[in-house]
Amino acid sequence: MKRFGRVNLLLLLAVVALAVAPLALGLGDSHEEPFAGADAQAEAAIVTDHPDYEPWFSAIYEPPSGEIESGLFALQAAVGAGFLGYYFGVARTRQRLRDTDRTAG
Repeated sequence: MKRFGRVNLLLLLAVVALAVAPLALGLGDSHEEPFAGADAQAEAAIVTDHPDYEPWFSAIYEPPSGEIESGLFALQAAVGAGFLGYYFGVARTRQRLRDTDRTAG
């Protein structure tokens, strides 16, 4: 196995370990909702600290269920990842074309 292949394999194993470790160790088992989103945690903290707080803004669109909300979030992440991948691919191709033009000319 080449050096870069080993490095990629080790990085992949590290990512898998980081993803599985919280689940395997049972982190968050003491909470009612172990993997609550940041918005829910912030709302709970505000209600605890300031019970008479009135929100000054409401969401433009409220998804009918948590599954739809998660799906929209995943779609947003996928579109963002696609955009970044496209950008880096174009940038790399442009750089390679510049390098070949310099060596050829």
